[in-house]
Amino acid sequence: MEIILLLIHLIEYVLFAYLVLATAYIFIYATAGLFYKQVRAGSTISKLRKFAVLIPGYKEDAVIVNVAKQALKQNYPKDLYEVIVIADHFSKETIAQLNSLPIRVIEVVFEVSKKSKALNKCMDVIGDNYDIAFILDADNIMEPDVLSIINSAFERGFLAVQGHRTALNLNASFAILDGMSEEINNHIFRKGHRVLGMSSALIGSGMGLDYQLFKTTMATVDSVGEDKEVELKIIRRGIKIEYADDAIIYDEKTQKSDVFVNQRRRWIAAQLDYFKSHFFDGLSQLLTKGNLDYFDKVLQMIQPPRILLTGVLFIVTVFIAAVQWLAPASVSQFFVPGIFAWLLLLAFTVLALLFSIPKKFYNQRTYRALLRVPQGFILMVISLLKIKGASKKFLHTSHGHADSSPPSSNKGQ
Repeated sequence: MEIILLLIHLIEYVLFAYLVLATAYIFIYATAGLFYKQVRAGSTISKLRKFAVLIPGYKEDAVIVNVAKQALKQNYPKDLYEVIVIADHFSKETIAQLNSLPIRVIEVVFEVSKKSKALNKCMDVIGDNYDIAFILDADNIMEPDVLSIINSAFERGFLAVQGHRTALNLNASFAILDGMSEEINNHIFRKGHRVLGMSSALIGSGMGLDYQLFKTTMATVDSVGEDKEVELKIIRRGIKIEYADDAIIYDEKTQKSDVFVNQRRRWIAAQLDYFKSHFFDGLSQLLTKGNLDYFDKVLQMIQPPRILLTGVLFIVTVFIAAVQWLAPASVSQFFVPGIFAWLLLLAFTVLALLFSIPKKFYNQRTYRALLRVPQGFILMVISLLKIKGASKKFLHTSHGHADSSPPSSNKGQ
């Protein structure tokens, strides 16, 4: 009996230690994010760099034409940026509409489609006459000053810059929750990290990288989590990733639960794969070269989704409280740590989330959307149960806001 009790306690302490690390991680960076201030270059810009605005899309006929038109509206010299749509399985009608615009269309066909393949093929075709590769998803719409802001960050010496991706649509409960989740991630993994001198996380779109750096790095990538692989590889080289909070890129948020599950399934699977494949390398880089930035990024890959962390802590706290207050000693002896420890973890997690949610989300629509959080938690658990093989195959997310235009600017919010 004592051996069984010892084994149960050991499992509980391991779980508790993991949740302590997860909570501490987001709380430290969420607190740091409160002190974020956007750094800008001086009034004099020595160089206007040439951009390749790359927009890969797979069967995105519903949105791609509008996205391409919007991408042409930058207040940046027209001869210094080229909009390039990478068309994978588009209809002939869509291709014809795209070809009527002052953009470049690169058609690609793969037996197994991947964003990494599309980007690599495109860069092989378009050549090297660019300074910066700026990546958009096929549903992204930029504010007119985005390229100018990214160029300004490069002026300060950065070779990789993540823009501020934010919700294009908040027209459904899941879209609101998805948009709020993105802003929480912006606060913790971008603002908080930069305040403490660490690299911003990349998202996969709304990001600008030195063209040659991106091309040579992408040439070594063949995965469905290409942004995380690129991120790990360039941080391993000691390259710092900047975050430009005022470079606003609107992104369509999912309205459907099945799409929510597919997205999270892919993201969780990719992160777990990268953690397993990079942990010992990250530890070695930390100990031998002092590359804390890279090791931190590896640890980030094992962080549980915020909704899952909060849900688990809430359920465990309620369960432990019920056991300690209602169950006999013969039962409660199996459960450690005590209720105070679990309450403390839950409180710090909730505080981290409250620090990270922008003021614009404190409204009645958000409060109503929060009623769907339990469903979101269940869907995250379902995602975990379905992650096997999700990082090995392309899972397409369809978009439908064909005629969307940017909402009023989020700057200053």
